[in-house]
Amino acid sequence: MPITKNMGNVANTNMKPIKIRKNDEFTVTIDGLAIGGKGIAKLNGLVVFVDRGLPGQVAKIRVHRKKKNYVEAKVVEVLSESVDETVPFCVHEPYCGGCQWQRLKYEKQLEWKSKHVKDALSHIGGLKTVNIHAITPSPATKFYRNKMEFTFSSRRWYRPDEITDKKEVLSRECGLGLHVRGTYDKVFNIEECYLESPEAVSILKTVRNFCIQSGLPAYDIKKHTGFWRFLVVREGKRTGHRLVHLITAEHKAANLIVNELASAIENLGLATTFVHSINNSKAQVAVGEKSRVYWGDGTIDERLGSLTFTISAHSFFQTNPLGAELLYDKITDCATLTGKETVWDLYCGTGSIALYVASRANRVIGFELVEEAVVDAYRNAEKNNITNCSFVVGDIKNLINNTTYQRPDVIITDPPRAGMHPKVLKALLQIKPKLIIAVSCNPTTLARDLSTLAEEYAITDIFPFDLFPHTPHIECIARLELKRNHNN
Repeated sequence: MPITKNMGNVANTNMKPIKIRKNDEFTVTIDGLAIGGKGIAKLNGLVVFVDRGLPGQVAKIRVHRKKKNYVEAKVVEVLSESVDETVPFCVHEPYCGGCQWQRLKYEKQLEWKSKHVKDALSHIGGLKTVNIHAITPSPATKFYRNKMEFTFSSRRWYRPDEITDKKEVLSRECGLGLHVRGTYDKVFNIEECYLESPEAVSILKTVRNFCIQSGLPAYDIKKHTGFWRFLVVREGKRTGHRLVHLITAEHKAANLIVNELASAIENLGLATTFVHSINNSKAQVAVGEKSRVYWGDGTIDERLGSLTFTISAHSFFQTNPLGAELLYDKITDCATLTGKETVWDLYCGTGSIALYVASRANRVIGFELVEEAVVDAYRNAEKNNITNCSFVVGDIKNLINNTTYQRPDVIITDPPRAGMHPKVLKALLQIKPKLIIAVSCNPTTLARDLSTLAEEYAITDIFPFDLFPHTPHIECIARLELKRNHNN
């Protein structure tokens, strides 16, 4: 039996320190939210990160991990709700790994995201006087995503409404949906989802029913056996296009089976193209080593501003296109282009930012590691009759010091969550463009990178954007002016 201790909001520093062990239970008041989304409480001055905890709650929690300087715990029971709570709109909220802030009012989500940006810049970057603007909310807070990845699993987890007792139940029946919160190998079957469109959920259910009836097993992440691996549905929010991308392992009857499924999806009338990819690697990533288009063009179109982008099955594209349009408008404003500048776009992906700012610049050069993305970038440049953009394939930390490229007046950088490589940061300090526009999906790595760049640059503005409602994720734009220009 777990040990239960009523600590309340422990603030008395004269109290005898308590011994905290795994599975002990305590009653605490949740005081805040940590970067990453967990609630924060205190036990005799020790920080407790509480999964599913919301500020203002009084909750019974159970310790599941004890470290030297902090504790990790889960909510067992909410004893007093927060005034900032709201009713979840999705039935899967209690166990889904997706919208973990769904029970927090949207205006409070924005407040906490703004605070997290400020805290990261101050505590991690040592940047205490930066001008942080009001956060820009997402234009839509439901059905805002244009891409969802669903996982097949031989370890299907039964939802609470599917079982009669309280024990966790796993089935060897083919499951298709999202991961159970906090797990990597358990998938529950989705009945509704408010991230992508209802049509995407209808496609998912059709695929799931077909796969169960096929008799072929879902992929087993531990044994590395099985056929069905991933389903990806991509949508053009402004075009109505929809791409269904099925990823499986190799099988002698794969073509026959997938052809039958592709026909069933075509008959639904909800998609515009169907792509099948083979992935025989052990890595659990929704990509394929070889692909085949069964019907349609194998691509969809999406519009941002006046531009139309063609997106293929493996392309990277901003997940929230309506929010991305606002983000790109602000990037363009921050760059203050006059039509004479050379712009570099680092980590350019399929070139969406490069192409978006091209009409304001003399020349734009994009740098990207993934060759397929650069192929898409050139295709989109041609599609939009943009002739002043070029794209370079390769590792940016190796390319950036190449003196054959025209030196930039402005550099836009949009790295992955890990931030910029130290060699890239060093190169930026040597190249010294008059402006750097740093885009980031991770305020902690942004703060680290800005701290390095602050050696030569004045950070004039930070613009937070919410592109991922109901999650702790946040996008930011930082505008940096070279100090010798800023001081003139």
